[in-house]
Amino acid sequence: MTLRSWTACLAVFLVAAAAAASPVAPEDYAALRWRLVGPLRAGWATCAAGMPGRPETFFFGAANGGVWKTTDAGRTWSPLFQHEATASIGALATTPAQPQTLWVGTGQVTSRWDGASGNGVYRSLDGGATWEPRGLAETRHIGRIWIDPRNPDVVLVAAQGHVFGPHAERGVFRTTDAGASWQKVLFVDDRTGAVDLGADPSTPDTVFAAFWEARERPWLSYFQPSVGPGSGLFKSTDGGASFTQLTSGILSG
Repeated sequence: MTLRSWTACLAVFLVAAAAAASPVAPEDYAALRWRLVGPLRAGWATCAAGMPGRPETFFFGAANGGVWKTTDAGRTWSPLFQHEATASIGALATTPAQPQTLWVGTGQVTSRWDGASGNGVYRSLDGGATWEPRGLAETRHIGRIWIDPRNPDVVLVAAQGHVFGPHAERGVFRTTDAGASWQKVLFVDDRTGAVDLGADPSTPDTVFAAFWEARERPWLSYFQPSVGPGSGLFKSTDGGASFTQLTSGILSG
């Protein structure tokens, strides 16, 4: 099963939960249209996040173009990550508990042989003006960061790990002290990495994690990585402290 399939499975769980809680009529979206807001030289976007309480301020991360910020709903953009050791961004996360705090996971989640790797997670306490590394430097590719809405010091990171071979620094990592220390709370094997996390903010004890076993080989087709049986979907009912694999109703292969 591909990354897209596992991400779709995770999305189904979250969308179903949200729909049950607050159904939205389709006509409410009828007038919405997509439009390009730039910037034009940052590469393709891999993730985006807003600043709680400031609807015109948001961020996006680029595959190999760093982090960008707008404070006027996309009319102008400013680069924020140009002095760090990597420009490959895989994840962004903010939290209403600390609106000026921004977490970044470096290294785009990918199976491309030309995908740029990263060097762990970073945190900004001033809206992206300055950054500090917060560990997990060997995870290489980070697909998602989740911040517990009840306690911003509790953070989960989904790390894909090395895409060209076996690698132990992959899986779901959890910190309870804002990155001063990390615990690997979910690990499948050294070939399978975590690529996505999702949770309903109203029930943050329940967290889903998607895993993908994929290894890139430069001599194979550019868009056809090898995929293995380690891929799967996992569920936590204690805020990410532990996980159980979901098997009922989940496609295999």
